[in-house]
Amino acid sequence: MLSLLCICTTTFAQSVTDSADIYYRHLDLQEIPVTGLTGQTARRNTSIPVSILSSQSLRQRSYTNIIDAVASLPGVSQVTTGTGISKPVIRGLGYNRVVTVVDGIRQEGQQWGDEHGIEADANAVQQVEVIKGPASLMYGSDAMAGVLILHPEEVVPQGSIQGEVVAEGQSNSGLFGGSARLAGHQQDFVWDARLSARAAHAYKTPHDGYIPGSQMAEQAAKAKLGVNKSWGFSHLTLSYYHFTPSMVEGERDELTGELERPDGSQRTYSHALPFQQINHLRAVLDNSFNLGSGMLKAMVGIQHNGRQEYEESEDESSLDMRLRTINYDIRYVVTLPCDIKLNAGIGGMNQHSANHGEEYLVPDYDIKDLGLFATASYNIRRWVLNGGLRFDHRHISSERLVEDGEERFAPLGRNFRGITGGIGTTFKATDHTTLRFNLARGFRAPSINELASNGVHEGTMRYELGNANLDSEQSLQADLGVDLTLPYLTLQAAFFVNRIENYIFATRTPNVNPQLAIDNLFSYGQGDALLKGLEAGIDLHPIHPLHIGSTFSYVDARQLHSPLSNSTAYLPMTPAPRLTVELKWELTHNGDHHATTVQQHPDKQWHKWHHTFDNAFISLEADHNSRQSHYCQAYDTETATATYTLYNINLGTDLRLHGRTVCQILLAGNNLLNTSYVNHLSRLKYVGYDYTTHRGGIDSPGRNITLRLRFPIDF
Repeated sequence: MLSLLCICTTTFAQSVTDSADIYYRHLDLQEIPVTGLTGQTARRNTSIPVSILSSQSLRQRSYTNIIDAVASLPGVSQVTTGTGISKPVIRGLGYNRVVTVVDGIRQEGQQWGDEHGIEADANAVQQVEVIKGPASLMYGSDAMAGVLILHPEEVVPQGSIQGEVVAEGQSNSGLFGGSARLAGHQQDFVWDARLSARAAHAYKTPHDGYIPGSQMAEQAAKAKLGVNKSWGFSHLTLSYYHFTPSMVEGERDELTGELERPDGSQRTYSHALPFQQINHLRAVLDNSFNLGSGMLKAMVGIQHNGRQEYEESEDESSLDMRLRTINYDIRYVVTLPCDIKLNAGIGGMNQHSANHGEEYLVPDYDIKDLGLFATASYNIRRWVLNGGLRFDHRHISSERLVEDGEERFAPLGRNFRGITGGIGTTFKATDHTTLRFNLARGFRAPSINELASNGVHEGTMRYELGNANLDSEQSLQADLGVDLTLPYLTLQAAFFVNRIENYIFATRTPNVNPQLAIDNLFSYGQGDALLKGLEAGIDLHPIHPLHIGSTFSYVDARQLHSPLSNSTAYLPMTPAPRLTVELKWELTHNGDHHATTVQQHPDKQWHKWHHTFDNAFISLEADHNSRQSHYCQAYDTETATATYTLYNINLGTDLRLHGRTVCQILLAGNNLLNTSYVNHLSRLKYVGYDYTTHRGGIDSPGRNITLRLRFPIDF
């Protein structure tokens, strides 16, 4: 590694003299294609706020799941349960307000639940696109906060067979895992296959040591078959995901305050009661047909999600929920001679969920969605105009359940309709400055747990009561953004205001019925809300290898006309203000400049190392989260969260032999100072109570060292 730093130092000095010839890769970021609201377009032409996490960025970061990686973007956070479970939060809104798209269809897996994450293999994700703000126009109900698009790996070039083998390990939880991929493209036939697996024992905190019940295991498999023809393509993708997380109960000894460890081992990889078994199967048929100047896209997907909880025995599950979903989307995209791009279609889903266990959280239910949409974009000189309209209809029904002679769930039948739309513009004020404005209407129907939940289980650590009279949420959000791109500086800033009518949220509620004997009762209500905030980022690079970057995110989320004065003035689960600062030094060889630099350099030893190590980098990062004093105080629904700062390091390189990359190496350290902290969106913040120190909850992970090796395959 010392040799690597020496190489970077030498190249740094050389780059100063050759700076006029350096190719700045950041200038191409505006050209990255995004889906946006009007089909595929360059990022510089879309008025909606979009963030991209590229494949290179994914390979240069340490993470335990794909949401953990995405949470590094400004404006994006995560609700966590230990190290294995994460759910995305965009600008203070999460759960059913964020649509996650996997393999081209929206992921459906009881996403309203707290205790499980997104059923997707992080190794199979090529790039992540985050649409911030109401995206109901393209994705229907539930896309009020935005959309998280996990782009699959691309088809390999014609006539090639490529793949990779990945191995990784983490020190804190003893995580170890691997993944292998092999893909080919011979003549018109394409195929792709991947297998992944990982396991971890309990994670460790500075305050409590290893946390019992936080171990997990994950397995995933994926296969793609298809044809690419002159008329278009047809691809069939099959995937399977299996996740086995144990559950943290956080029970402590009242005298010593120590966590109880019923499994008898701090670092076992075997699951311990209570635990979950989560299975997700997905089949997607993706078709695209070239029709003259337009393109017809037709996609259909079938998903099956099974979630089981084992509390008393490993042989019989107490909770067993099975969800079946059929998604469909048909759209026609055409560019007219007058440079107007049109995108119109129909999409929806049919969904059925059934209980097969002894415990019930929600009743058996059915959902039927149907949406019609049309969008358009138009380029005129320095302006790009885009917008569209959509109509959605959702019918949700559930069955009556009588238990022990009493009605547990009443029958339910509701219809929800919404008309959404958006209009925006992008103005290229100068060759280096772009201004963006967007106004969008969002729509979300209440989810089944908000309407009909009536139960408690190990995963949520609380009893929830739904409200069958809830109305749909309607939002109106305005976004204003500015991008400045110079050879030595990039600057981005985005401001938003989001007014939501009938915002639905759960708060702790006094138990007015002693017969229920409920200690941790949460019930759903709604009221108008106002969210506003900003995201800003700056990247200063006086010379190519050196980057000095910083990002800032802030969300203020309030309930308007709060009935309980200040105690419910702020909405629950709002991320704290966050500031990151990064110093990055990178060495990337680029075409002619690479060859010229090698020829001009007189040191033969430098030549040897220069050819052996490529794409070398080292980054130092400070991640500062401010105190969150804006929280929902009603009946101790939430508590304040203290300020903390984490220091991280990432370094890596490509190892090259005989002109080919044989291995990509990443060594990363997170929370290097082993700081004791808890994130405001951690669900374990409210698990357990230490009577000796009067300190509640369980901390987030301490110091963690990651080593990841990637071996490319290319025939």
